[in-house]
Amino acid sequence: MTIEPNNQSFQEVTKRIETDRYGPFVFQVGLATDEIRGAMIRVDDAHARFVNSPLSQVANQLEKEVLASSIFGTNSIEGGTLTESETSAALTLDPRDVEEEEQRRVVNIKSAYDIATRKAGEPHWHLDVEFICQVHAAITTGLRHDRNVPGQLRDNPKEVVIYVGDEAHGGRYKPPQSARDIRRLLDELVTWHTELEQAGVPALLRAPLAHLYFELIHPFWDSNGRVGRVIEATILLTAGYRYAPFAQARFYLDHIDRYFTLFNSCRKAAAKGVETPNTGFVAFHLEGMLASINRLHDRVNRIVGVLLFEARVRKLLDAGKINERQYAIIHQVLSASGPPSLEEFRSAPWFVAMYSKRTGKTRQRDLRRLVEANLLHIDDDGRLWPGFLKPSNTLDAT
Repeated sequence: MTIEPNNQSFQEVTKRIETDRYGPFVFQVGLATDEIRGAMIRVDDAHARFVNSPLSQVANQLEKEVLASSIFGTNSIEGGTLTESETSAALTLDPRDVEEEEQRRVVNIKSAYDIATRKAGEPHWHLDVEFICQVHAAITTGLRHDRNVPGQLRDNPKEVVIYVGDEAHGGRYKPPQSARDIRRLLDELVTWHTELEQAGVPALLRAPLAHLYFELIHPFWDSNGRVGRVIEATILLTAGYRYAPFAQARFYLDHIDRYFTLFNSCRKAAAKGVETPNTGFVAFHLEGMLASINRLHDRVNRIVGVLLFEARVRKLLDAGKINERQYAIIHQVLSASGPPSLEEFRSAPWFVAMYSKRTGKTRQRDLRRLVEANLLHIDDDGRLWPGFLKPSNTLDAT
């Protein structure tokens, strides 16, 4: 998908809304398209390569990894305390058995992702307020909050004023406070998004713009960030982007200061009358999509490499070309979260037990022959790598 510089059909899709209490609110494309055209092309090229990779062989594992990483990312941005491994564990729980609030946050986000995936698969799906409230209800059900009601728009009492942001990320912003203004602006947001679709604005631009303006409306008491990221992901999923829309949440976490600051910088640029105030956030979004797709592509290649390597090693064992001990060593290297050190490997209880009745020469010979057969590599830091991942500098087994 390409766009032309300063395409007027895009730039003219602008809505100025007069609210009852908040004052004027403007939805605009506001992009320097000549600055982001190259980034869009790179994202689509990377995605085309990604979807043509052997996804079918690794889809189940990749989906689980993306889900855990994404939920960890989007939850951590909003103050979630579970680690990524704890997040993965929580996702295996039956939602009916979840009692801890931190686990509930994770399970709820998974429910919202399921809603997004189903909606994105429906023919002719369009963003609407009902969907937004449904996602919010899924994310906040069962969570404690003084004022938040799942799926219900915020309506501030006169004595309660909401501010968003902080000085460290560009300052505080006062979003609309009344439910009447919020509902009208959400209605106008989804109408504007439909107009963008009709004008041919690509999803790579519509998704971050919808995300940006949703956060500026800030319609709920709690979980606006999580809802906004699901909205963005759903628009991208509907357009055919795979895995990366959810993986984007991890990019936002990894660059959280830029993420928060850009909401304010775009808002302030628009208030000053800058013609292309939203370029920064959209360019950041495109940077994240490219990074996420490339990372996913690398992960697919790694998983496929592991599968092929495992099959090869199994055949060598069956043919008697490696022994059970060597097979166990390779299996443990593959199972490790990263390349284990040789020292730690040799002191591991399973390794000690396996060689308890063997000589040191046997142990050395098993490792040396694995290295000689290129089934195992040992780098100059003494770390063990499987044969299909050879580091630049290797040592002989000793």
